[in-house]
Amino acid sequence: MSKNKGVILLVDDDEDVLLTGKMILRPHFEKVLTESSPKTLESSLKYLSPDVIILDMNYKSGATSGNEGLYWLRKVNEIDPTIKVIMNTAYGDIQLAVECMKEGASDFITKPWEKEKILNTVINAFKLRATENKVAKLESTQTALVNDLTKSESPMLGESVEMQQVFEMIAKVAKTDANVLITGENGTGKELVAKSIHEQSNRLKKPFIKADLGAIATSLFESELFGYRKGAFTDAKEDRPGRISIANEGTLFLDEIGNISDGQQSKLLSVLQNREVIPIGSTTPLPIDVRIVSATNKNIQEAVDHGNFRMDLLYRLNTIEINVPALRKRISDIPILTNYYITKYARKYEKTVHGLSSECITKLKQYRWPGNVRELEHAVERAVIMTSNSELTAEDFMFHDNKEIETTRTLNVEEVEKNLITQAIDKFNGNLTKASKELGMGRSTLYRKMEKYRLN
Repeated sequence: MSKNKGVILLVDDDEDVLLTGKMILRPHFEKVLTESSPKTLESSLKYLSPDVIILDMNYKSGATSGNEGLYWLRKVNEIDPTIKVIMNTAYGDIQLAVECMKEGASDFITKPWEKEKILNTVINAFKLRATENKVAKLESTQTALVNDLTKSESPMLGESVEMQQVFEMIAKVAKTDANVLITGENGTGKELVAKSIHEQSNRLKKPFIKADLGAIATSLFESELFGYRKGAFTDAKEDRPGRISIANEGTLFLDEIGNISDGQQSKLLSVLQNREVIPIGSTTPLPIDVRIVSATNKNIQEAVDHGNFRMDLLYRLNTIEINVPALRKRISDIPILTNYYITKYARKYEKTVHGLSSECITKLKQYRWPGNVRELEHAVERAVIMTSNSELTAEDFMFHDNKEIETTRTLNVEEVEKNLITQAIDKFNGNLTKASKELGMGRSTLYRKMEKYRLN
């Protein structure tokens, strides 16, 4: 018979009661722990993380009021209201036990114990907590996914040799559990590659959770990824699973992995090595089964060579590397991409735009597209909104002048990014909210990049 993977804690000052409880429950649960006094209960909850507590109502010699039991029941509920507390009472205390249930007790059992009664009561309490935890996790998962569900996602499109190679690599790696590192410039579609890997994998029916590491403040890194227990810090009003736990059995997409600090790298490496995560405020590790797909626009190997990225972490992330080509390296895909976005935005804005002129296609292919596919999409959206014609022409697009185009012809990713940020800020006359939206990044990410490139 397999045991329930739970922790049961018995609190009673009668050693015979504790011994009897162990004998009855141990064949059914992995951990059955005992405490002879509730005085250590508060500290014990922080590292034992029990699912069910069997709590006696009286501890002082001759005491019958049950006030101690009520006090410790309230204390448990303050620390972790998800723990199921079963009150342990004598026959004469049944009315008091009913009062305890009004205070949040899960159930009560009477002394002397009947084996089947205590066993069924504990198992039912354990199953109830497991169900409630599952519901809470589903609600957290729904919250984490809501932005993705409301986004109008574009498919991966491309007929070029370069994109066919990407599609082939995705097909080969998707069915495995190998971790994947996706590289490429901003706007090339790295997140689409990550989602395609998940959608073609055996984890398809499990969550795909994104963590934008470039947008997570350093102080929130652990709480966002690892989660926290109620009371771990001032605003921790309830238990909250981190994105790693939410992605359990599914895929965790770590975007902008190259931006995390040395300390964050160390903590992430520990999680990947041990295959477990410890929420803030807890000492109990939670096992995880998650596939890691990461993305970066940086040269990670160069960062390793300069001591800015841990080599051992790179090995964990980079079982397979997929490089997404820049749009200027796959110009044959521009017509199919442009026509897709024309159809998409003509429908959205109720415009009768059906295509683009051959002259327009030529000009689109000549442009360098420093913002890649993301910039092309934004350009087509603007053109569809502004045009009065049924067919887009070159005049419907706003291209940078030759001098601006020339500044983006470097192949250095950071130089391209710096130039693109500068252009976006200039375009909106210093309005960083509009600039960040144009660039497709959060304002906090834009601030950090401005500081990095000394654009303040």
